[in-house]
Amino acid sequence: MDRSVGAASNGVVTTWIAVGGIGLLVGFLGGLFGKGGSAVATPLLHAVGFPAIVAVASPLPATLPGTVAAADTYRGAGLVDRRVVGWSLATGVPATIAGALATRWIAGGALVATTEVLLVLIGLRVLVGRDHAELLADDEPAPRGLLLAVGAVVGLAAGLLANSGGFLLAPLYLAVVRLPIKPALAASLAVSAVLAVPGTIVHAALGHIDWTVTAVLALTSLPAARFGARVALATQSRRLERIYGAGLAALGLALLALR
Repeated sequence: MDRSVGAASNGVVTTWIAVGGIGLLVGFLGGLFGKGGSAVATPLLHAVGFPAIVAVASPLPATLPGTVAAADTYRGAGLVDRRVVGWSLATGVPATIAGALATRWIAGGALVATTEVLLVLIGLRVLVGRDHAELLADDEPAPRGLLLAVGAVVGLAAGLLANSGGFLLAPLYLAVVRLPIKPALAASLAVSAVLAVPGTIVHAALGHIDWTVTAVLALTSLPAARFGARVALATQSRRLERIYGAGLAALGLALLALR
């Protein structure tokens, strides 16, 4: 066999092994941190050689099975607030469609860079935290207006960045709506699972998705997502917040440093 052909073949195998590893990582982080994981997968896929727009769009449908599995784990623990989910989706779904359509005029590289910066900012925001006295009481309903606003902002970002919005939902539920950490993660996963659908349809129609990448990510992320959700449920809430913030900030900084 020609050495150049063998080297190319080895490179392809290594790339797909890396994609499988990314699937395991984002699945676990998605279940642990209440997000679909596509915001994390995007810069990692780009780092291993996939074109920017493929790295942006392909993880979106891939993380849907894992997101549903993790959300179901939280639902079994009684942590999914249907009111929070419903009002968030009322504005989140149309905003996601609008954001996804807008990617026709925005460069994929800019979207990857935006994702990395947002990871850092959100991680730092959660890491500095806020006093637990500011949390909603167990019997206090989350304000409808805030839920609608969060849904609109996250939906637009989800469409633009081709992710299901979980990386923004959880911290916004914490910082703006003032939900406790575990109900925030539970609602984030449930909303993310729905927002992934319109974004996937639009990006598929625009030809942005590499379905082989999607399949490999989906197969590896599914079991890891359920495991991550179980770890989160077993972790003390304040410690979970700190791990969440530090993990997002560290990952975003590392990816920016590799540019």
